[in-house]
Amino acid sequence: MLVTIKPSGIHGSILAPTSKSSMQRACAAALLCHGTTLIHHPGYSNDDKAALRVIEGLGAMVKELPDGSLQISSQGVMPVGGVLNCGESGLGIRMFAPLMALSDKPVMVNGEGSLLSRPMDFFDEIFPQLGIKCVSNQGKLPLQIQGPLQPRNIEIDGSLSSQFLTGLLMAYAAAGATGVSIKVKNLKSKPYIDLTLQIMGHFGWWVDNRNYEEFYFGTRRENTRIDANDETRMDANVREYTVEGDWSGGAFLLVAGAIAGPLTIKGLDLQSTQADKAIIEALRDSGASLSFQEGRIVIGPAALKGFRFDATDCPDLFPPLVALAAYCEGTTTIKGVDRLAHKESNRSLALQEEFGKMGVEIELQGDLMLVKGKRNAGGSVNLKGALTHSHHDHRIAMASAIAGLGAEGDTLIEEAQAVNKSYPDFYQHLEQLGATVIKEEELTEEVTKKK
Repeated sequence: MLVTIKPSGIHGSILAPTSKSSMQRACAAALLCHGTTLIHHPGYSNDDKAALRVIEGLGAMVKELPDGSLQISSQGVMPVGGVLNCGESGLGIRMFAPLMALSDKPVMVNGEGSLLSRPMDFFDEIFPQLGIKCVSNQGKLPLQIQGPLQPRNIEIDGSLSSQFLTGLLMAYAAAGATGVSIKVKNLKSKPYIDLTLQIMGHFGWWVDNRNYEEFYFGTRRENTRIDANDETRMDANVREYTVEGDWSGGAFLLVAGAIAGPLTIKGLDLQSTQADKAIIEALRDSGASLSFQEGRIVIGPAALKGFRFDATDCPDLFPPLVALAAYCEGTTTIKGVDRLAHKESNRSLALQEEFGKMGVEIELQGDLMLVKGKRNAGGSVNLKGALTHSHHDHRIAMASAIAGLGAEGDTLIEEAQAVNKSYPDFYQHLEQLGATVIKEEELTEEVTKKK
């Protein structure tokens, strides 16, 4: 699909999308807990739908209720089919694979798109240590798994992703691990582990986090520290969980407000453990007009200036940060480039290429990205609209779109449907806020000429 973003001022109020990080973890927890779980404010992105398909394939029953909530009934991991598909979700494959291994039934797990080329060799290394039979496709999908997982003392490398650790923590808890620990070296994205532990606690599991270097499972009583009156206790007939608003998707709305607003954004919890809440720090440092009211954030344009930001623990912020930096005066330095190679695209190169088409120079220096802003000393911004490509990456598509709001001329995004992975209502929300968004299924003659 081709989407055209015309230069547009935006204003109004919008509810942030649902967090797929929170949603997918809640789906996994609901699968592991015997009984019924009600998930309120569920997400329906492609990654969320993939998570729901996986838990159904592992024995859970999912029903949508009249109010839009989801009712998930489960008796634990009991695969009903031999093949499961995680779509294009990196969290999905890394989190659910250890959960699949709780069963002694063989399961083949596959994926789609860029997930097929992402490295999965850590499964080959760790799973045999836990008594799990594992055969990968030379370190990539498809993956054949057969448990049951036997919790043991292990050490893993957390430098590539924290998502595998999330799956192991949940699997160990569900397997009743006692007196064992998972040691982790070089853990990245610690806030995502905070989110995992928060959700595990909500569903009744306790893990001793020892400075993110060791996660210890004590006695059974220690592992399930639940108040007798807590409605989320493990033996409750019905548990309830409300999915948070998404700081990852919300970051694009916030940057859009700083570029072309003002906007009021609702549904983002300032107390959230989500890593991408750090976008607030970048917006403050850039000089954006930012204020906080009860349950909402108000943001508008200002004389933006270059800033420095460490995105090592929140690499998904790179695309909205680059869009923000493009509207700043001076050079912005963002650390954490090493985390970008194995995303839906090689994000550092994709950002460099697509923003280069809009006249933004991006220099890569090892783990640093330097973005030379297009705002001059007089306050005007010389960003030009261009024909861009999403690289089949939802965040590249959204970054190009919000950058186009203040550009000179139209910004066109090929394969713009990539946003469905995490934020299917993205273009609709921009339209609701007053942006002119034109969707076309095929390239027009005008675009063909531009090529």
